[in-house]
Amino acid sequence: MQLVNLKDEQQKVSFTEAVKTGLGRNQGVFFPTDLTRLDNVDALLDLPFAERSAQILAHLIGDELPKDTLTEMVARAFDFPVKLAKVDEKNYCLELFHGPTLAFKDFGGRFMAECIGLFNHGERVTILTATSGDTGAAVAHAFYNKPHVDVVILYPEGKISLAQQKLFTTLGGNIHCYAVEGSFDDCQSLVKQAFLDDEVKQKLGLNSANSINISRLVAQVCYYFEALAQLPKGERGDVHISVPSGNFGNVCAAMIASIIGLPVSKLSAVTNQNDTVPRFIASGQWSPNATIESLSNAMDVSKPNNWPRVQSMLDSGQFEQHDFYSRCVSEQRTQDVMKEVAARGYVAEPHTAIAHEGLTQDKASNSTGIFLATAHPAKFKESVEQVLGQHIKLPKVLQDALEKTCLAQPMTADYEQLKAAIFDKLL
Repeated sequence: MQLVNLKDEQQKVSFTEAVKTGLGRNQGVFFPTDLTRLDNVDALLDLPFAERSAQILAHLIGDELPKDTLTEMVARAFDFPVKLAKVDEKNYCLELFHGPTLAFKDFGGRFMAECIGLFNHGERVTILTATSGDTGAAVAHAFYNKPHVDVVILYPEGKISLAQQKLFTTLGGNIHCYAVEGSFDDCQSLVKQAFLDDEVKQKLGLNSANSINISRLVAQVCYYFEALAQLPKGERGDVHISVPSGNFGNVCAAMIASIIGLPVSKLSAVTNQNDTVPRFIASGQWSPNATIESLSNAMDVSKPNNWPRVQSMLDSGQFEQHDFYSRCVSEQRTQDVMKEVAARGYVAEPHTAIAHEGLTQDKASNSTGIFLATAHPAKFKESVEQVLGQHIKLPKVLQDALEKTCLAQPMTADYEQLKAAIFDKLL
């Protein structure tokens, strides 16, 4: 697998190099130079999830990883179910929250941990990542107590749910957390500054576990195939998928799946009030506003890192522009949709409700629709209970985490303070 830095086309790397490097020169993201179609997708869809996923990843990555090794990695990483729930006659919800931290990011986090474990050969690695909610927990649990690995997680103080926060700030050990005074974009900016600092990169063996890391992205491609595998065969021909979008990695993975042969006709990338992409699609002007807090906090992102990857697939014609939709959903409409979906017997937290609204607005009436549930409703217990007026039972993993002490340290959005803190902690 050859990948190119989308900000510096002279930098071309292998999959292994891209995983170990994380972010390219000039803060550019890596992307495959060639996406080829799979053979016999129908036969693939008949396979079990892990077996199929190993074949998809082998197709994407190429011969860098022995087939048996990759198969074992995928079996360990994807050892939990994906569920497709029928919500009404033509619409389904793809539930991606049945992993250990109850969010879709378990797929990418666990596969990345497998890759780092294989590639680092006992060398020191420091994973530095920002989280707007679920990345922190998925990465922390995936790398917890892994030898030769430290994880540093930055999150915006007071701007993620308590359940999300406690899942990663209570672990300790090799997991080091900082509550940053600011927004997710401020946290992400600190991460980017660290990757421009040669001293930090050399001393700490720096890597990132945000969706900028290609190992996370390719792992996410796999569950879109599982979504169609669980559909009745007669409904697979014209599928519209709606993805709640913050950093745009998830919809990027869906687009890759379509390009390599998954029969998805249209995609919706739906945002909350942080509507940089919908405005860009409408006007052609890239003009991020200040990040606005919302009920769907994991999508409170104004400068999505993965947009260059999506843009490259649209610009190249690999995915047709007229089949790609992006719209924003207001706070009031988010709450209204949560109530409407609950009236049909399905409990949707805010991100899932936003994806449902995109499907409602964009999907042709005769198409099959799939909207994504990226996190368990209990991770947003307070807001879901307040909107729906019904009790949400906590899964045991969340109940246990909420009873533990938060170990995160407070910090301003100042790079020199971050650098001093992690040097003091890790060196």
